[in-house]
Order: sequence, then C-alpha cells, then structure tokens
Amino acid sequence: MDTLFNSTKTNPRGIPSAPFVEKVEDFIKDPNDFELCFNKFQERLSKYKFMQESKMATVRQLKTRIPDIDNTLKICHTLQLQEDGTLETNYQLNDTLFTKAVIQTGEDLKVGLWLGADVMLEYPLDEAIELLEKKLADAKENLEVCTEDVEFLRENITTMEVNCARLYNWDVERRQALKKAEEGTKQLKI
Repeated sequence: MDTLFNSTKTNPRGIPSAPFVEKVEDFIKDPNDFELCFNKFQERLSKYKFMQESKMATVRQLKTRIPDIDNTLKICHTLQLQEDGTLETNYQLNDTLFTKAVIQTGEDLKVGLWLGADVMLEYPLDEAIELLEKKLADAKENLEVCTEDVEFLRENITTMEVNCARLYNWDVERRQALKKAEEGTKQLKI
C-alpha cells in the first residue's frame, strides 16, 4: 500500500498523481487492513481538496489583481505619451466618488505605486512601467500555472473518490459474503 502512494509521478510543481486501484483484491491482501487503507485514501483525498481550495483562492486573487495591474499600466502609458504640460483627468476616490486632477507631465514625472502591505513607493515613470510590465507578466504566468494545478487536482480528486468508492463497495460486498456464509453455517447446524 505504501508503494502505491510513493509513486514518483507528479505534475511540474511536485503534486503527486493519485494512484488508481483497478482490483481491490490485488491491493488489500489482508481484509483486516481495510480500515487503515481506506483512511489513507481518505487522507490523500482531503489533501487534494485542501490544495485545490488553496489554488482556487490564488486564482481568484490573481483574476482580481491582473486587471488592476493592467489598468495602472495603461494609465502610466497614457502619462508617458503626454507632452510636457498639464493633463486634466477624472479619477475614482471610492466606489461612488470621482474627482478631477491636474497632472504636470514631463520627464521628471514620478508615480506612486502600491506594493502591498500598505506600502507605496514613488518611481520615475519609466521604472514604474517596467515594474508593472514584469508584475503583469508574472501574474499572468502564475494564473496559468495555478489554473493547470486546479485542473490536475480536480482530476486526481475524481480518481481518489472513485478509489474510495471501490474500496467501500469491496468492503460491503466482503461483509455481505461473510454474513451469508455465517448464516449458511448456522442453518447447517440446525
């Protein structure tokens, strides 16, 4: 049983593939090992589900963050294209409040970027664009990787659910056969 879970097959991020049990009889040699075996399958299934939830949370976060980075990058590109002078624009203060701003454009223009954890740093416009382009590319790559992992985990969860059902059904059939055998023995004694 341990060799079944120690498979070296993994996805590129090291998440192990779920084993598939075709014949439970070939897998469980001693019926007394059923509980231990079934619990190991349930534990692996729980781990896959936990990983899937974690990856799905990351996907949701990235799907929110990517448009924000993209919008910020578009604004920086717009500022970069402006000639020296002033730019009048509207911007959003919160969900329902917009206001006007006058921005002095030119070579010395600096922008403030939120980096997270309530930290904002001021960057020259060219450096800000370079940073945002890298962050956008990284976020898109992470989204692709996490989406692949979610699909990989979904497939493995299905495999483990099938395995658990096979193990459970095998145990039910085994117990029913034992019960019939005991009843047959009791009838012979009478």
